[in-house]
Parts: sequence; C-alpha cells; structure tokens
Amino acid sequence: MAEHLSTRLDKVLTQKVRLGIMSILMVLEEADFNHLKDKLGLTDGNLSTHLGLLEDAKYIRIRKTFAGKKPKTTCLITERGRRAFLEHMNTLEKIIRSIPGT
Repeated sequence: MAEHLSTRLDKVLTQKVRLGIMSILMVLEEADFNHLKDKLGLTDGNLSTHLGLLEDAKYIRIRKTFAGKKPKTTCLITERGRRAFLEHMNTLEKIIRSIPGT
C-alpha cells in the first residue's frame, strides 16, 4: 500500500504558529520579534519556544543586536527554511488536488 501524502508533510511546519512565522518570513525575509509577536498574537514565551524549534531545524537564523540600549531580536529565513516551506506547501497542494471535486 502506498504511503499517504500527509506523511510527507514537514513535522516542524505542521504546527500553525511555526507555519505562520515561516509564512511571514517567506514574504519579508526577516522580521523582528515584536512584529512576529503582534502579527501572530503570541506571548513572548510562546514565540520564543517556536523560534527556538525553527532555529534548531536551521529554518531560521536569529540575530540579536541593540538599538541604543534596547535589545532587538531579528529572525531571518534560511535557504533551508525556504526550501522546506515550499516543499511543505507543494505537498499540501497535492493533498488538496487529490480530494474529489476540487
């Protein structure tokens, strides 16, 4: 029996917050922590956890700088992250096209 297309979905990206982060970064290429937090309606801790998982997967890179005396965290999508996102989306499209009547 052939495997179902859903087994090809990226386990890191199947979670909606991480998919949201990556969707934003695919468009902007980089975004600061507060922008992501505001757009996705997350707490600092929740966003930090998801960013850590994306960074561990090497889908994003996190750059920490200072704007004056204030710390600034910027998230940048990596080439690996871009490829993973596109493959994940392509698999979702294949799943949708496999549904009768679509």
